[in-house]
Amino acid sequence: MTTAPLPPHNNTDTSLAAAESMRGRARTDENRVRSAFQAYGPDGLTADEVQDLLSLSHQNGSARVSTLARRGEIVDSGRRRKTRTGRTARVYVWAGSQG
Repeated sequence: MTTAPLPPHNNTDTSLAAAESMRGRARTDENRVRSAFQAYGPDGLTADEVQDLLSLSHQNGSARVSTLARRGEIVDSGRRRKTRTGRTARVYVWAGSQG
């Protein structure tokens, strides 16, 4: 059995400990986030909406959205929506739904 890779970290002791605690779970949550973006298609989601929809913590949800964006799996639609706290957030869409 292979060990799941560590999620991104900055090599400090606390960051490594946090990454280790997410080993395996990060991939599962990433797949859930990916599926949500695919399901929402061109309507897209903000990171805050992903966190609320999937009951993810801010840190976990934001990290999964950032990873998918960095890989080009989701892209900034150019639209903005308000978060639950009233702040403006990017609306990301699944890259395959861009027409």
